[in-house]
Amino acid sequence: MPTSDGPSRFPGFVPPPHANHQRSPCYVPGRVAPVRSPPPAKAPPPPPIKPHGPPPERRATFNVSEESQRRERAQSLQQRKNTFICFGVSMGAFFLTLILILSLTSGDVLDENCPDHNPSLSSWNPGHQPEKAVVIRRGHLFRLESSATFHSLTIQSGGQVVFADNADGSKNITLRTHHILIEDGAALHIGAPKCRYRSRATIALVGRSDNKAVPEVPGLGRKFIGVMSGGTLELHGTEAASWSLLTRSIPASGLVTGGHAFQRNFSRGINLRVVDQDTAAVLLCERYDTHDSRNDSRRLTQLLRTLPAGRIVALAVGDSAVKSLLDETKKTIEEKLGSSFVYDLKYRQAWALVSVVGGGNASCTEDVREHENHDTGGRALARRNYTTVDGVDFSVTAYSEWKNGFPISGFQVDAVDQVVLNLQDEVKTWKPGDQIVVASTDYSMHQAEEFTLLPCPRCSSRQVRIQGKPQYNHVGEIIDGVDMRAEVALLSRNILIHGEMENSCYGNNMCQFYSHDTYGGHIKISGNFSSVHLSYVELKNMGQQAEKSRYPLHFHLCGDVDQRGGYREPTYVDGLSIHHSFSRCLTIHATNGLLVKDTVGYDTLGHCFFLEDGIEQRNTFYHNLGLLTRPGTLLPTDRNETLCTSIKDKVYKGYTPSPSTECKAVSTFWIANPNNNLISNAAAGSQDAGIWFVFHSSSTGDSHGLVPETKAELTPLGIFYNNRVHSNFKAGLFIDKGVKTTNASAADPREYLCLDNSARFRPHQNADPSRPRVAAVIDTLISFKNNDLGAWIRGGDIVIQQSGFADNGVGLSFASDGSYPKDEGSSQEVTQSLFVGESRNRGTNGGQNKYWGPGGADAKMRTLPRNRTFPIRGFQIYDGPVRLTQSTFRGFIPTPERYTSAVGFNLKNTWQLTPRNNLSQVSFHSTVGLRTFFGRPGQWFEENDLDGDKNSIFHDADGSVTGYRDSYVGRADNYLIQHPRCVNVSQWSGVICSGRYSQVYIQTQGAPSLSLSISRDEYPFAPLVLRGINSQGAPSQQYQPILMMSKSYTLHWSGPAPREVVLSLINFDKNDWVLVGLCYPSDTTFQIMADINDRQSNTFDDLTDYGTVSSLAELEKRPMERKYYFDQSVGLLWLYLRARHDRDGHSYCSVKGCERVKVMATTSSKQICNCSAKAYPKYSKTPSAAVPMPALNTQPCKGCGAKQLVFSSEPWTSYLQTQVKSLCSKEQQRGDNSSFITVNEVTMPFNQPGYLLVSVDACSGKVTKKTSFAKMDAKMEQYLKTAIPKRSIVLIATRGQPEGLVRVAPYLVSFGLAKAADLHSKDSLALWGFHGGSSPPPWVSLQAGEGDEILGLQERYLPLGLEAYGCTAPAAQTRKDLELLKKATGPQ
Repeated sequence: MPTSDGPSRFPGFVPPPHANHQRSPCYVPGRVAPVRSPPPAKAPPPPPIKPHGPPPERRATFNVSEESQRRERAQSLQQRKNTFICFGVSMGAFFLTLILILSLTSGDVLDENCPDHNPSLSSWNPGHQPEKAVVIRRGHLFRLESSATFHSLTIQSGGQVVFADNADGSKNITLRTHHILIEDGAALHIGAPKCRYRSRATIALVGRSDNKAVPEVPGLGRKFIGVMSGGTLELHGTEAASWSLLTRSIPASGLVTGGHAFQRNFSRGINLRVVDQDTAAVLLCERYDTHDSRNDSRRLTQLLRTLPAGRIVALAVGDSAVKSLLDETKKTIEEKLGSSFVYDLKYRQAWALVSVVGGGNASCTEDVREHENHDTGGRALARRNYTTVDGVDFSVTAYSEWKNGFPISGFQVDAVDQVVLNLQDEVKTWKPGDQIVVASTDYSMHQAEEFTLLPCPRCSSRQVRIQGKPQYNHVGEIIDGVDMRAEVALLSRNILIHGEMENSCYGNNMCQFYSHDTYGGHIKISGNFSSVHLSYVELKNMGQQAEKSRYPLHFHLCGDVDQRGGYREPTYVDGLSIHHSFSRCLTIHATNGLLVKDTVGYDTLGHCFFLEDGIEQRNTFYHNLGLLTRPGTLLPTDRNETLCTSIKDKVYKGYTPSPSTECKAVSTFWIANPNNNLISNAAAGSQDAGIWFVFHSSSTGDSHGLVPETKAELTPLGIFYNNRVHSNFKAGLFIDKGVKTTNASAADPREYLCLDNSARFRPHQNADPSRPRVAAVIDTLISFKNNDLGAWIRGGDIVIQQSGFADNGVGLSFASDGSYPKDEGSSQEVTQSLFVGESRNRGTNGGQNKYWGPGGADAKMRTLPRNRTFPIRGFQIYDGPVRLTQSTFRGFIPTPERYTSAVGFNLKNTWQLTPRNNLSQVSFHSTVGLRTFFGRPGQWFEENDLDGDKNSIFHDADGSVTGYRDSYVGRADNYLIQHPRCVNVSQWSGVICSGRYSQVYIQTQGAPSLSLSISRDEYPFAPLVLRGINSQGAPSQQYQPILMMSKSYTLHWSGPAPREVVLSLINFDKNDWVLVGLCYPSDTTFQIMADINDRQSNTFDDLTDYGTVSSLAELEKRPMERKYYFDQSVGLLWLYLRARHDRDGHSYCSVKGCERVKVMATTSSKQICNCSAKAYPKYSKTPSAAVPMPALNTQPCKGCGAKQLVFSSEPWTSYLQTQVKSLCSKEQQRGDNSSFITVNEVTMPFNQPGYLLVSVDACSGKVTKKTSFAKMDAKMEQYLKTAIPKRSIVLIATRGQPEGLVRVAPYLVSFGLAKAADLHSKDSLALWGFHGGSSPPPWVSLQAGEGDEILGLQERYLPLGLEAYGCTAPAAQTRKDLELLKKATGPQ
């Protein structure tokens, strides 16, 4: 028996004291109670044989009393009775087993893994007894055979209920009840891990919150499934792919062309639509009044005769069309379109036709309706289905009718009920009638769409067909190197637990905020349960918004639920679908070691996957999906702005909460302790954040007091690997802030558990600040289309690696784990990552996307984050030190409306920035128009004059940003950092300089509301004015200017000089110095001392007083000494700030502590202390460079940028980057002369008119052939037929007006096109094809240009090495996610 090495409490399967637990037969601790029979006991003796003759004569016995004889006879009789009893029991068991076997269908085989095959079970058909409270007790082992209704169901004292199943899955049992309570060793089973339930099982939880006739169960309330101490709940539905990713984009309407819909009254004559058979584009919309105009009839005739064969034509009569319809027109319609009715058309007869030019009668569908009394008694309807060249099905419909005296005609070109989704995974188990949801791939989470699956005989195992059509674009590809494929989740399961709901909100169910009923069912698992495993179960309409602790699935105070807690089979939740819920998805409450896997949480109120009290650890979330996470009411962090200011019952005396600082944090994954594991999850749309790590300083809620100090801020981060966050309004990933752990009071009127800004994540070994730091590693994060921030991370040490950010308002922003002097000098690093400003994912206007405007490399219309004018930034510099290295930027092109830059700064920044922020080995794609930007006065930047704005700076360590190695880039108007050889870049509002730079942290006491003016003696005309970080009127103030080392400065005040000034040296290396002159009244006396502040102990060492010298010249001769000079005539106190100790790593201060100089001034003067007028020109100096400006590097940056070209949510899959740039004659006339094909950044140009063909091995990604042809001739024909190897990716580009383009079309079918394209009028083409497969990959595509439809540069990322190509899977492919899952859930 395993023992617990965790907290001192009973293991999960040990009954608590004073409990009387009954186990199922052959019960195994911590596991599903098996259904196999117990091992046979020793066989009982055979029953006695009845003699046929008289009994034998008994022998005489001696020395035996009569009493002894009577006792012997009694014993003999009892033995006979026992024998008969044993015989009866044996025969009963035999017949029971026989009945069970006979009751099974002929296809069933008795399986010991199936709980409903247990011979100990009795068949149970209780029927519908809605008023009966059923109690299943010890010895009651029931197999529920049919649907039933109870008032309630209690299973206790070893009782057991098992849902019956059968081989063909036709059992279909529904159990309706107010609640199910499982306690005292009892069990409820539906299927088992090795014998999954095949039929449909439904548990409907019924009841209203205001029904007082149904009493609440203490701790559970109403409408629930409750598992108490010793209880077992085992629910295991049919396995199905829980969710997958699109592998081909689906456009809004299902058609790239957008479809077409038209209806009009009184559109007299023949209305016509011409549709491109290859793309479903409507090429011509026209009306011909053949009732009144013979000329219109001739025009129609001429048009039909000029249309190319294969074109789709739809005709519909409006009102009447025959009066002037010429015979030649009728003949043309008959010959070209195959009409059988056109010659017989009558006055006001309704007629509709859809046909293909040159297709004859077989291609024609038409319908007529007779007109009588201004009515046709129905619609003349013609509809035919077609397929685009890329294999997309669509319908063309024409209709005509008279209705209520009005003539109506119309057309539709759409893909209704014909859209096929291509998916990454096998989805054979997804069935017609199942519900799915497709996630948004835009800024608005509200673009998620639900669909019902339709039968699709022609679909592959990775395809499904949906009912209706999508309203929004959903991306199914890698775009600009970032995996933006939409998640597609299966909502349906064959085990359904749902709450029966009212049609609208009622009672006290938060009806002031919600119009719908929010009182659903809930499942609550309490501590010390015996066994709980849930897999492939659907939870719908669960959770109760107005009640705490009433969630769809709630592990409540369960402690350790894995081996550490004594469970031989660790507890898990696998493959659940939790949707349309009213309070969270899954709550883990004071529970550790739970595995949550392949679970979908969709459309919920409040945090979805929720860790509650801040002490939950070692839980693992693997491959879960959450989307459409809406605001809720329970906690301040659940609420949006309206809910935040409206709910004030728990604040102090009418206090009005601040939404931005106390609420607005609802998240799909709310992780209240960093020691949890997130692997391969997707947060695909929340009102605020996708994944939020929040820090509780002490345990909260029901765990209050259990852990007085959680040390969450110091706890190392668990595994964070391969997670994706998108379509969130506030942030994709958010690591920052705590929650308030005290009740509202006069001192702090805010509500308990509201957001609090006090937490700073600073992980150390064993959560001990005296031990070394442990870097928190964010590995393989995909973040896109987050309205505000791709990721906001405060703390240190933090490392982000191999991550992709695209289309976020701000891609990534770090914030330090605190401010000097509390900051321990942590750092943050980004490496091997990709930042995309505006990608080719242009989104869809609608679905609560508010902003639509031009942008991106192509300047086309697109959805936008925040605002049309919002300055999009890839990497935002704030605080520091941050390091960005070996990363790539692309797609940052400013527009007249907004400044879009690769590197930017936190807007309206009052805080410090360190010059130790550095960039190195970064690469900028040609689509980056603005590498960095320091802001300008105007919208978003306001005056751009706060202290942090003015001190913006970063270090270009290797010149990969500026071209100048070891240079610094700062504000163009900050002369404290400049010298004459600096390079001004006006487009950046910045300047590139050389030098050494550090900060001086200036703290003042005794002079509130002062502004500080700092002048460098070389540039006295351009002082830097700082207003301070603290609010105006504060008794103390702090300023943090960045200064060039080895220079002199004067400091002036906007009022009387402060009585105390402390100057701390930040980021000074040993022997770095500046000379400073502080302005004071001439009568001031000083006490000046130096010390070293030890941050850990908050002690001060090496206290040294400063002495005086008689002149500045003497001071400059003695720079190493602690001396000062006060120039009374000017009012300047001169002294050196010099670092005397080494600095370690990223620490702000030296290894000895923070070196400081403290100036205490005594004066009776109240004059304004600005000495500038007297100081200059006396102390003016000639500008010079302390460090020479390096030469401009014109060589390409070697080894710069991310090594990866693709940042995918399946990092174990390799991708091929391809670019096809065809060139048409019109582009050449405009001056464009480039045509090429690029494979993994290797460009293959071609300069002669004709065709370029490139073949790439689809398994290895190696280019196998590259060939060009001047025209389509016999040689090219033979090449297309025989020369391209099997398993090849085929890329084709054209240049000029290629000869023989039409003849190329039939040969492209062998490369995966659905049919031969019509290329008669095309100028150019670009092909991505595949040669050598039975079914084409979903990425196969043909693009054709015509006229002004110029193809331009086309880029696609294609997966390599797939088994579908015929590639051999690697013998020992290692998937990091599975290795990490094993590590996370293995023995602890």
